[in-house]
Formats: sequence, C-alpha cells, structure tokens
Amino acid sequence: MKPHEIERKSFAIIDEEAGDHGYPADQWPIVRRMIHTTADFEYIEDTRIHPQAVAAGIGAIRSGNVIFTDTNMARVGIRQHQLEPFGGKVRCLMADEQISRLAAEKGITRAKAAVDAVVDQLDNGIYVVGNAPTALLRLIERIRQGQTRPALVIGLPVGFVNAAESKAELLDLDTPYITNVGRKGGSNVAAAVVNALIVQTRSDG
Repeated sequence: MKPHEIERKSFAIIDEEAGDHGYPADQWPIVRRMIHTTADFEYIEDTRIHPQAVAAGIGAIRSGNVIFTDTNMARVGIRQHQLEPFGGKVRCLMADEQISRLAAEKGITRAKAAVDAVVDQLDNGIYVVGNAPTALLRLIERIRQGQTRPALVIGLPVGFVNAAESKAELLDLDTPYITNVGRKGGSNVAAAVVNALIVQTRSDG
C-alpha cells in the first residue's frame, strides 16, 4: 500500500473504533490525527479544544503568520512545504546560540528564553509546545501580562514535572488553545495537531 492509502485506511479504522465521539466536524480531524500518531484512543477523552481554536489556527496559517515550536522535533514534523502557498514558516530557537547566552545570563531554561525572544513576533501567530512545560508556563505568563497575543497556543508538553499543571493553567486563558489533560503529549502529537490544521486550511481553499 502507498502511504496515502495507509493513512486513509488508518483514519477509517479510527473513525469506526471511535464511534460516536461527540466532537464537532471541525475538531474531530485534529483529535483523529492525534490518535493516528499515537495509536492512543484516550485522546478522545483527554483532549481540550477552545471553541475558537480551529478557526484561529486556520486564520493564522492562511495569513502566513509564523509558527514557533519549542523543539526541533516538532518543527521537522510539521509539513512546512504545505505552508509555502500561504507564505508561512516554522521556527524553533532552542538551538540558537543567542538563546543559550540569554538563558545563561538570566539563569533560566532555554525554553523560557526562547519564549521571551519571540513575544514581540507572536501576535496572531501560533506557538507549539510539545516538550517543555517551562515554555508553556512562560508563554502563559507573558500572555497574562499582555505582552503577546498569539492566535493559538498548542500546549501538549509531556512529562511528570509540571506537564499536567501547565496545561491546567492554559485552560484558564481566553486565548484559543488545543491541549489535553494529564501527563501525555509530546512533540510528535503537537506536530500532528498543526498538520491537521494545515490540511483543513488547504481543503477550505
């Protein structure tokens, strides 16, 4: 089978096994792709999507606004070539030497420093967190301080320290978000969410 045939069959299996999942038509493709990436049907129960998240994400992509990620794994997992018609780019600053220097000078993590470095570039863009709870917490802090207004925050950090807690904080924001409850997540899942939004943007014309 060719890759697109495998994907189509996988989605059909997921649709059948998910049954009456309760997600609206614009949200289900996101959750379905999360399941496709992980083979984990618990995302049906655990995922939380702000009512305006899909429209906000599609709008940001269609406008060519930048997508920042907290890991290079998430960056390379996003279908950047499909963003080209919209003029969009995906950036990750974690390996940037300036970010390392900034983190050392301030005594903070590189994940926090990377957020601080882009707060003035993030208005109407998308920030994707698939690994570092510290990145998500810093972003939430900057949003609450009125320093940045992203169109969408995809918050799916994974781990045992502050992963669940940072996502709970995200749920308290008015900013559109796509996240889940609990410890699960990861850069691959976060990239899958962006890819689902890209597919919808392209299909919407």
